[in-house]
Amino acid sequence: LLSLCQKGFRQFLSQKGVLLLFESESSTYTYLLADTNTKEAVIIDPVLETIDRDLKLIKELGLSLTVAVNTHCHADHITSTGLMKQRVAGLKSAISKFSGATADIHLTEGDNIPFGRHSLTVKETPGHTDGCITLVTGDQSMAFTGDALLIRGCGRTDFQQGCAKKLYHSVHEKIFTLPDECLIYPAHDYLGQTVSTVGEERKYNPRLTKSMEEFVEIMNNLNLPKPKKIGMKDSVQSHSAQCKLARQKLSSLQHGNCLNASRN
Repeated sequence: LLSLCQKGFRQFLSQKGVLLLFESESSTYTYLLADTNTKEAVIIDPVLETIDRDLKLIKELGLSLTVAVNTHCHADHITSTGLMKQRVAGLKSAISKFSGATADIHLTEGDNIPFGRHSLTVKETPGHTDGCITLVTGDQSMAFTGDALLIRGCGRTDFQQGCAKKLYHSVHEKIFTLPDECLIYPAHDYLGQTVSTVGEERKYNPRLTKSMEEFVEIMNNLNLPKPKKIGMKDSVQSHSAQCKLARQKLSSLQHGNCLNASRN
């Protein structure tokens, strides 16, 4: 398995062969995974501003890109999936069924995204948004957690159907149940951190080691500014992942979702 993470520089960081590149404006990680024998590849959370860089790298490596998947509807950047589909023959877009976004493939719990001999398994991890998913490699050695679980943190829950109770349940039931040594690759990091493990986050994450009540209190008092691109509409994004449902429900569904989560 070849795993490449798009950062602003190239550096192998582990025996798993993770190569990191970075989109600096939104501090977003994009991941490219490929079967080194068949050259089939998938890309996770591609960003519009780095499409030329990403496609150039894919061409240089001789890969055949089959699926571009978003872990959720992003409020801080525009996905390049729509434009990428125009430039890569046969490429399909994928996103959660519950995202409210347009895509070729709508994903649900337990679905597999194959590439060569390998595949990614979908785990639904709502809370940051209703349509958040975590993608886990077949051997459970790596999990691409989107904004659900960050390194020593987690995604915010104050917009886009966000619900702290849902997020707490998602992380504890879907991610923290993976093996301790499973590597965690998030969609963002703002401190230059690149990878963690399930065991580390279960033990040291300052938010998610708390009780659910304490976690909800923390998340309800972050008082963060809204992302710069949360209201942006773009024809490129509409091809594959225009988050019209997410944008329509920025506030109206938040309380209802939390009520449902509290009953679980």
